[in-house]
Amino acid sequence: MANEKAPIHYVCTPEKAEELVGAHDRFWVCNCGCREAHGGCGRSRMDVCLMFNPADPGSGSGKREISSEEAWAILEEASDKHLVTRPFRNEDRTATDGICFCCDDCCWYFVRPEEKCDKGELVAQTDWDSCTHCGACVDVCYFKARKLDGGKLVVDLAACYGCGLCRDVCPEECVEMVPRA
Repeated sequence: MANEKAPIHYVCTPEKAEELVGAHDRFWVCNCGCREAHGGCGRSRMDVCLMFNPADPGSGSGKREISSEEAWAILEEASDKHLVTRPFRNEDRTATDGICFCCDDCCWYFVRPEEKCDKGELVAQTDWDSCTHCGACVDVCYFKARKLDGGKLVVDLAACYGCGLCRDVCPEECVEMVPRA
């Protein structure tokens, strides 16, 4: 059933993004509309708007078909650059048509509070016995769910969107993604 009120975008982990890419055999990419409007991005290249639907016009210019190898390379680059995987739904909200790869430098969701996005199905859970409070996760938490306060890590689970970037950078491997309650 279509939900007209649901935001077009939602957040997912890199593993879920891999599942989405793995379910398709044709791909298109265009420049990110956010990056174009901002005049570029301090974290990544411009052409990272990945689409699964040939009818989707994309958010920016330069739409072109790419190989599956190029699609997988975009996922790898998004991981290396610590970009949030934000899939987007079609207008009817019945299917996922592609994935945006977002950051706090230029992406509308992070720089415009009126932009809406659904939280992911998972949430980050920290093993406090293993956490050294190093703060590596704070720098990649664009949702501001993780902060250092007096040298101690503080996590606001209500602010966690479930992107998994904190887990990916944790040197102690003390963060895991669990189903959202």
